[in-house]
Amino acid sequence: MQALLLERPREFRLIDVPEPGVPGAGEAVVRVRAVGICGTDYGGYLGKMPFFSYPRIPGHELGVEVVSVGEGVTGVAPGDRCCVEPYINCQQCHSCRRGLTNCCEHHQTLGVHCDGGLRPLFTVPARKLHPSPRLTHEQNALVETLAIGCHAIDRAGPKPGETVLIIGAGPIGLSALEFAKVSGARVIVMDMAESRLEFVRSSMGVTDTVLATGTPADAEAVAKLTDGRMAEVVVDATGSATSMAAAIAWCSFGGRLVYVGITQGDVTFPHAPVMHRRELTILASRNALSRDFSRIVSLIEDGTIDTRPWITHHIPFVDVSARFADLLVPTSGVIKAVIEMPT
Repeated sequence: MQALLLERPREFRLIDVPEPGVPGAGEAVVRVRAVGICGTDYGGYLGKMPFFSYPRIPGHELGVEVVSVGEGVTGVAPGDRCCVEPYINCQQCHSCRRGLTNCCEHHQTLGVHCDGGLRPLFTVPARKLHPSPRLTHEQNALVETLAIGCHAIDRAGPKPGETVLIIGAGPIGLSALEFAKVSGARVIVMDMAESRLEFVRSSMGVTDTVLATGTPADAEAVAKLTDGRMAEVVVDATGSATSMAAAIAWCSFGGRLVYVGITQGDVTFPHAPVMHRRELTILASRNALSRDFSRIVSLIEDGTIDTRPWITHHIPFVDVSARFADLLVPTSGVIKAVIEMPT
């Protein structure tokens, strides 16, 4: 069977790989039906993702169907439609024993540290499958993106009546937006692209937006929308060291700043006049927890989260190599592209 290999930055190649054998104890063989493309994939393609290794079969946002299961597997059965929790953790380290499986000390993400789902069939630990028979394969492929935003918002714990400022209206920022809304907090979105802000207003139900200019006008706009208080919670989903350094200024006194984007650069900010004076809390947010996946499936099933606006582009598996670079063009209008796998 054929798989798509990212041999090095900007170079995809179709390769032949063997079909998986009989699954071992605790394992499942799955057929990949849909694969979402996210910022990690774009970063890997461009050579800008710090955790990405080459050569690599990408693909970690997955909608799959179970083909067979190994001994001792009870949670899923052949024929089940599932989303995949792509964070392979060791279950033995200090972090795992504390329940912090998202930051396992020996963490491996499918499609980033180890080979992922851009192949028709592969074997996964069955404990990483979350069955969701009411969701389509494309919806299942969206669950991991939503889980990133879910975990980021949980890190900050916004309350009804507080304001959440989300910086960056790409897929990760939009996933954080979904859960900020679920929390009952008021949401403001900031981005440099007016087209993305228009999408937020027209499709995501958020009316308060700020077009980022990198000037003092940005602070004035946030202050105006918050009666001068700024935001109790700020989530930076840009992956830009410049934006991440500036984000501290948007926090209210006693505010919480969550970095969910990833940068290879240094992030610096003033301590005494801003961080110390306002007694700010700065949080990192990495991956998500198993419980987030189950929660998201339920929220999609009951209609709390509407996935219809999300998927803007579809790409057949055989066209990925030729069309991938086009998705990076700002005028492409991509919010979320999904790769359609061969049947």
